[in-house]
Amino acid sequence: MSDRKIGVFICHCGSNIAGVVDIEKVKEAIAKLPNVEVIDDYKYVCSKPGQQIVKDHIKNSRLDGVVVAACSPRMHEPTFRQVMREVGLNPFLLEIANIREHDSWIHSDDPAAATEKAIDLIRMAVARARLLEPLEEPEVSIKKSTLIVGAGIAGISAALDLANAGFKVYMVEKEPSIGGKMARWDKTFPTLDCSSCILTPRMAEIGAHPNIELLTFAEVDEVDGYVGNFKVKIRQHPRYVDVAKCTSCGDCSSVCPVDVPAEFEAQLSYRKAIYIPFAQAVPSAYLLDMENCLGVDAVRCGKCKDKCDAEAINYDDHEKIIEIEVGTIIVATGFDLFDATKKPEYGYGEFPNVVNIGEVERMLSSAGPTQGHMVRPSDLKEPKKMVYVQCVGSRDELTNKYCSRVCCMTAIKQARMIRDKLGIDVYIFYIDLRTFGKGYEEFYESTAAAGVTFIRGRVGEVFQNDKTMSLTVRGEDTLLGKPIELKDVDLVVLSTGVVAPESAKQIAHILNLSVSADGFLLEAHPKLRPVDSFNDGIFVAGMAQGPKDIPDTVAQAKAAAAGAMALMGKGKINVEPYYSIVDEDKCAGCQVCISVCPFNAIALNERGFAEVNPALCKGCGTCTSTCASGAISSQHYTDGQIAAMITEYLTPREES
Repeated sequence: MSDRKIGVFICHCGSNIAGVVDIEKVKEAIAKLPNVEVIDDYKYVCSKPGQQIVKDHIKNSRLDGVVVAACSPRMHEPTFRQVMREVGLNPFLLEIANIREHDSWIHSDDPAAATEKAIDLIRMAVARARLLEPLEEPEVSIKKSTLIVGAGIAGISAALDLANAGFKVYMVEKEPSIGGKMARWDKTFPTLDCSSCILTPRMAEIGAHPNIELLTFAEVDEVDGYVGNFKVKIRQHPRYVDVAKCTSCGDCSSVCPVDVPAEFEAQLSYRKAIYIPFAQAVPSAYLLDMENCLGVDAVRCGKCKDKCDAEAINYDDHEKIIEIEVGTIIVATGFDLFDATKKPEYGYGEFPNVVNIGEVERMLSSAGPTQGHMVRPSDLKEPKKMVYVQCVGSRDELTNKYCSRVCCMTAIKQARMIRDKLGIDVYIFYIDLRTFGKGYEEFYESTAAAGVTFIRGRVGEVFQNDKTMSLTVRGEDTLLGKPIELKDVDLVVLSTGVVAPESAKQIAHILNLSVSADGFLLEAHPKLRPVDSFNDGIFVAGMAQGPKDIPDTVAQAKAAAAGAMALMGKGKINVEPYYSIVDEDKCAGCQVCISVCPFNAIALNERGFAEVNPALCKGCGTCTSTCASGAISSQHYTDGQIAAMITEYLTPREES
């Protein structure tokens, strides 16, 4: 629009921008541009006085376009949109020129170049602002129900918050019982509270809550729809035991002749083919492991069914597909421990007396396979000397570069419990100790004072004496600058880091979520939107988003629940109008756009032409660039707007 009146507002951002960029020189250059009616600057344009300056100029000069030269639009674009709404100007007639992250911060050593770049960035923003069109935000209704994927402590916390607020919750857990990894842990650091004492009452609440529908031994198979209106297909595997009829008496298990390594006990003990995962399991019902069952008729076996007075066992049970509709989704898929066999120098999987921290947790548990006694797996004797090896699978260029955060404190906790209980020699080899939480440093200091020996250095090798089954640990004491060798070690514990589970990768594919380089689900913004995903209405919580301890996991789960409540509480929301639009006169119905759309936002309508769902489309432009007939265009990011920015940049300034 050649007659458009544009206001340009330059933010100093304290000294973040003004300390590098020559604001006056920028103003002088921008004032010469066509359509620039007003140019002003302020120390903090995002502040209330700064916003008032923008409002006054819009009203007094009757502006119909605004350019704010400041920080990233991810920070304050919503702020300035609201400013424009309040004075009656369409909020999409706004353009942000990022002269902080894209300029002053990265060119702080060259103010002259930073100033020139700021001028260019604002010139390009003005060129686009001339072509911006007013847009309307589509309104979408939201169903007041939530799907929670994963039922560890994160999923449980989010589910109870939502259910107690009156929202319907569908909880899907791939394991036969809820509880996740926390149900397998013995104590929590730094207070040494009983993990089960904290968790199991909340598990019981889940099982009894009228607003929670629990779907265990199930996985999300397919998700269609958009924020507020997700259609979900859930695949529930057969348990072969009716949960409603089962009384958890255990008679069936007592007659089962099959022994199978118990997953819940980290393969350190055995369970029957018909079993309950652990005593406090929810739902409190047995299930039949058909892969290891001897047979489903009286000729081959059938003993469990004969013994069941409640008639709960059904050999003909089958897989079920359950379809639900929800308004929001929370992903809390948890974590897995790093597979230590990928570090063969430590002998895990080769030497029986090399174990990981998950296996030690089950040994320490009074309800575990050894009833709380620490033993050597080779002979079940009590160890006299133990060594912990930190950062196995973490902070390692060959495996995972990230810190898993919880391994240091888990090792310190276990070492303290073992030292207090047995009084034996316990050594911890570490690179750096990460005691990051409330009371964690004090717990570490008291553990060292209790006699646990901390050695700063990485372990290079672990060897086994095949006669005695004892181990030799070779490493380096980096504080002394000398190699160190510990002989006659009875038990080596590998502090295995955490990794994203395969289920997280699967759900990321189903929900079209972004995944970070380390395999965990990627949040929309690490500081401002730490539990939001890039897909509206879908949130992430707990270890699904990255390594964290229990307090941080619960806090993030509550944040995700609050985000879901905020959406569902409105009943309706406005969707940003960045979606693509189709010109049916040009559309050939070739469906190429459908095949390339990463958000499944395009389908053929009843007339055989492509049609875009505004609530699903994210305006990425993939369809626009692919359409051979030029039938699709992207709102707010048109070819003309982008071309105008490029042309403005390439035009020598004296000609502009």
